[in-house]
Amino acid sequence: MTPVIGISAYSEQARWGAWNLPATLLPQNYADKVAAAGGAPVLLPPVNGIEAAVNGLDALIISGGPDVDPARYGEQAGPQTTVIRPGRDAAEIALFGAALESGVPVLGICRGLQVMNVALGGTLIQHLPDAVGHEGHSPTPGTMAEHKVTIGAGSSRLADTLGAGAISVPTHHHQGIARLADGLTATAWAEDGTIEAVELDGAVFVVGVQWHPEAGEELALFKALIEAGRS
Repeated sequence: MTPVIGISAYSEQARWGAWNLPATLLPQNYADKVAAAGGAPVLLPPVNGIEAAVNGLDALIISGGPDVDPARYGEQAGPQTTVIRPGRDAAEIALFGAALESGVPVLGICRGLQVMNVALGGTLIQHLPDAVGHEGHSPTPGTMAEHKVTIGAGSSRLADTLGAGAISVPTHHHQGIARLADGLTATAWAEDGTIEAVELDGAVFVVGVQWHPEAGEELALFKALIEAGRS
């Protein structure tokens, strides 16, 4: 049977045809990559109780999107943290918790990595350029950039999937990990030291990447997630 892969979705005001309404939506490339890698993508709207859907999933993707509410990690929102969706934060943290409890494989993408870190007790840098001194992680609004990350040598899901060493990745984010949560191990870094990937110690497949694999050509991460979901 085709593995069912849940993808957390946005809840935003959207316009189509004559309509302008709140909508559950997701960039098409997430669903396309999952389908191309051999999975059946299912969107998971940020509503109360959505974590019950984990029981019907073979794997979970926590997608990219707006900033995690700094209140979730004990901080006031800074001037650059302007778009937050508390309802989505709650839904995705609940999805992540349910996946961990059920042993469902998880791939966190961009915001998804940040949700994983915050859910496990870590903190975020609210505006990365203030910490690293450049805009290279998201230089142009609404457009993916590209930069290099280095995947650490040694035993990790990421190294097994993409190989150790430097690779170029699609990127668009202005936040990043500050304090890494207990139980997470960093497995890739940008040239400026920003943590670009994490894995949960002891888990079969719980991986977060700060970049956007759905915006690239490589299917390896999606295939690895789906293969883990078959186990």
